[in-house]
Amino acid sequence: MKLKIVILFFLVSFKSLGQKQLEVFFDFNKDFPNPTSILEINEWISKNKNIEITKLLGYCDSIDTKDYNKKLAERRIDNVHILLEKSGLKFDINLEKTAFGKDFKQSKIQAENRKVTIFYNEPTVLPTESEFTKKIRNSKVGETVKLPNIYFYNNSARIVPKSESSLYDLLCAMQENPKLKIEIQGHICCQMVNDLANISTARARAIYNYLLRNKIDRKRMKFVGYGVLRPIHKIPEQNQAEENENRRVEILIVEK
Repeated sequence: MKLKIVILFFLVSFKSLGQKQLEVFFDFNKDFPNPTSILEINEWISKNKNIEITKLLGYCDSIDTKDYNKKLAERRIDNVHILLEKSGLKFDINLEKTAFGKDFKQSKIQAENRKVTIFYNEPTVLPTESEFTKKIRNSKVGETVKLPNIYFYNNSARIVPKSESSLYDLLCAMQENPKLKIEIQGHICCQMVNDLANISTARARAIYNYLLRNKIDRKRMKFVGYGVLRPIHKIPEQNQAEENENRRVEILIVEK
């Protein structure tokens, strides 16, 4: 009998949300998993070393008496428990072990009723905080933070696709800090006169519009273009690196 892995979503408690289950099958009147299940459960264990077992439920087919089947289901649970324990898996401190015997809705296929169901939780993987988010979190009111890796198509306010991750970092910072208010500041490079086409303002507005489309309150942000009035390096720049540093978008922390 092939091992089955099914994802279940329980609504009865927060703890069981996102919980998964694994079914281990047994031959008739046996209390140790059948050879096929042993091979597959070993493969499953090798890929799930960090899970936590929360519940073991044992079942039997409809053959024999209710009491006998319940005791057989208990032995099946105990043997699966020992197998998982020897494999080094972790168990919930309130591990539930319940044997049903015949007292459950039986499948018409008897072999499908000879099983133990393992319920488990996968470890929560916390998202890695970006360097930009750290800078925003550690910044003070009045400080500016450069929005990294923001690129636009030449002489336009169209943001190139590879900048999406940086925009998402800014969006996350705004979502995670609901009191944060910002001014989006656009700067350009290379021109000896001011921003005649007002590209710096258009680029700052493009980022403003991105946040607005993603449900950030317009009252928490504004945008402004400074053209070439606030260069990091003197214009004309000496090389491409200086041009790139002058051509930038910065976030001024207005309120936290």
